[in-house]
Amino acid sequence: MTYTIKDISKLTGLPASTLRYYDKQGLLPSLKRDDNNIRIFTDEDCRHLKLIDCLKKSGLSIKDIKHFIDLTGSGDNAITERREIFRKRREILRKKLENLKEVFNVIEYKCWYYETACEAGTEAAVKNLKPSDIPEKFRKARERLHNVIYSPE
Repeated sequence: MTYTIKDISKLTGLPASTLRYYDKQGLLPSLKRDDNNIRIFTDEDCRHLKLIDCLKKSGLSIKDIKHFIDLTGSGDNAITERREIFRKRREILRKKLENLKEVFNVIEYKCWYYETACEAGTEAAVKNLKPSDIPEKFRKARERLHNVIYSPE
């Protein structure tokens, strides 16, 4: 099946301006055009755009995505290098997820903290609680906040 830029924009959630930019950057090497030079997208182009969007959201630059796409044109000669791109992305994202989980836990703790203070009508009710009086699931986050030495990792 073929699609217009408007159709593919709806299918992928990518603005038409982004699709044109990706085309100009060489990220859509198999994109066809009709006799009037209008872009014609296929189901394969749609899948390709969804992968590009995923790579972009994972933090890969347009330049690095272009490199990956160039590697796909090399076929099996570049499968090892392509695999390594995904392995590196996976490791970077794993670390980001771990950091986000810690941030989320601190936010959860602070929600509990302020909800408890609001119920008591005063922050003093929770401010000086002993760690053993704090629900166990929040103790690590509280400890992280109260440590004088901060380690972002």
